[in-house]
Amino acid sequence: MIKNLTKHGNSHALIIDKAILDLLQAGPETPFEVISDGRSLVITPVRDAEHEKKFNDAVEQVHQRFGRAMKKLAE
Repeated sequence: MIKNLTKHGNSHALIIDKAILDLLQAGPETPFEVISDGRSLVITPVRDAEHEKKFNDAVEQVHQRFGRAMKKLAE
């Protein structure tokens, strides 16, 4: 997806489509961390500790349930 900056007052803004925000489970009140190496830009929603714990628990559950199958598929 290629996006263009939009003039916003004395600044420029990057409009993030609703579908992407839904995928990230983010909204207007979600803070984002912005990181750049001078060539690229990474924008990551900042999650609270409870949300991170739920996510990590879900990842662990998927790993326990399907880890061997995923490993075989990767080979």
